[in-house]
Amino acid sequence: MTTSDRRFPAAVYRHGDEPDARFSLANERTFLAWIRTALALLAGGVALEVLGLDLHPQLRLAASLVLVISAVLTSALAWSSWMRTERALRLNAPLPPSLLGPFLGVAVTAAGLLVLLSVVLR
Repeated sequence: MTTSDRRFPAAVYRHGDEPDARFSLANERTFLAWIRTALALLAGGVALEVLGLDLHPQLRLAASLVLVISAVLTSALAWSSWMRTERALRLNAPLPPSLLGPFLGVAVTAAGLLVLLSVVLR
């Protein structure tokens, strides 16, 4: 059993050659930044609902759900993005595009519009 077979996830590490450590560490920092973003979305969604602000209840709940679901999806997309990027680094291939930026742009805009509507309609 080789070293790359024992590393997790094997689906990434069994491909190609070991890249420059600086690139792998930068990829990991990017992954951790997306995880922090997911935690902030989760905290915002929970706070929006738990604080019971004087907002339209159904719209407040909808905005909270958009934020919480976005947090879950951001975590999953961050992991997928880390794996795809690490594999590309190991294969000396072009880096894959990120789906996180457009996804989060839409999600945060939707949550913001729901909160705005809930303020207007209260």
